[in-house]
Amino acid sequence: MKQKIFTIKSNEKIAKDIYLMTLSGDTSAITAPGQFVNIQIDGLYLRRPISVCDYDEGTLTLIYKVVGEGTEIMSKYPVDTKLDLLVGLGNGYTTEKSGDTPLLIGGGVGVPPMYNLCKTLISEGKKPTVILGFNSHEDVFFEEEFKALGADVLITTADGSYGTKGFVTDAMKGITYSYFFTCGPEPMFKAIETVAETSGQYSFEERMGCGFGACMGCSCKTKYGNKRICKDGPVLEREEIIW
Repeated sequence: MKQKIFTIKSNEKIAKDIYLMTLSGDTSAITAPGQFVNIQIDGLYLRRPISVCDYDEGTLTLIYKVVGEGTEIMSKYPVDTKLDLLVGLGNGYTTEKSGDTPLLIGGGVGVPPMYNLCKTLISEGKKPTVILGFNSHEDVFFEEEFKALGADVLITTADGSYGTKGFVTDAMKGITYSYFFTCGPEPMFKAIETVAETSGQYSFEERMGCGFGACMGCSCKTKYGNKRICKDGPVLEREEIIW
């Protein structure tokens, strides 16, 4: 983990209540897809944890949803604003067990970390299939970006206004895959757990205090003892999770 100052280069709305922010700064603390950053927001005590969508040596891409005071303030930050970030937080996804045809499943704001993971898997010679789940057509984002990477992409919407009507588990039917990776809300995880045919990794969304394991506010029980979502996670393997 490093504390660094980043500069906003863009901050634009890309779907209903969804914003894409690019920043310039030192990303050297990020070592795996699925890690997150913790952002200091003007006037607020607690930082806001945001998953890393993508990064390179000097650029960080974040996608966030406006759901409260902190993200509302973020959405109004103009270009060239300086932000104080804790960078390289959490244990991300590991790709060693992915096999040749992994399945990536993102639900809502669980979509962003799938993007860098998809890039990583493709760079390793894998052929991922990506399922992105949303409530409605107006919520859909990053479909074309995943396709541009070379992945097969399936979209589901709960109201049927775009793609397959239903949930990500409906799109999973008939797909052959070697392993799965997912990020999204816990009800989606529990549904995936009932139909998944392989091992996999779940990245949990959790309210956090410190973001680096000191406050113990995001602890959960696993088959191997208590773990902190912010530090020991947010990615946990299927075999260790107690539902």
